[in-house]
Amino acid sequence: MPGIDECLLEAMALPGARGASLVDWTSGLALGTAGESPTGDHETTAAETAELARAAAEFDSFATTGEGTPPPGPPVEDLIVTTHVGYHVLRFVETSFDSSVFLHLWLDRDQGNLALARIRLRDLAERLVLG
Repeated sequence: MPGIDECLLEAMALPGARGASLVDWTSGLALGTAGESPTGDHETTAAETAELARAAAEFDSFATTGEGTPPPGPPVEDLIVTTHVGYHVLRFVETSFDSSVFLHLWLDRDQGNLALARIRLRDLAERLVLG
C-alpha cells in the first residue's frame, strides 16, 4: 500500500507523464507533487484543478446516480481535460474521511497513453494510504 510519495512516483513512471500531484479539492492545497507543473508552480496548478474538481463534485448533474441521490464514495470517478499539448486526468480518491482528494496526472499528448493512465490511476487511488 503506497503512501503519497510512492503513489506519485508510480504515476510519474507512466509513459508521457509530465507531472503528478495529490490535491485536496476543498482547500485547493497540494498534499504532494512530483515532476513538472503546467503553470510552473505546483500550488497554482493545485488551486486551479481543485476549482474544476469542486465544480464537478458539487453539481448534481455530475454527482448523482440519476435518481437524485449521491453515490457512495467520491462524487465523481475521474475527469479528463484535453488540451492541444496534453491531457489532465483527475482521479478522485476514496478515503476514510470525506473523500475530498484527487490525483492529478499531467500527460504529454504525443507520448502519453490516456487509457493506460486511467487504469493505473484507478489502481493507485484504490491502493493509496492516507493517514
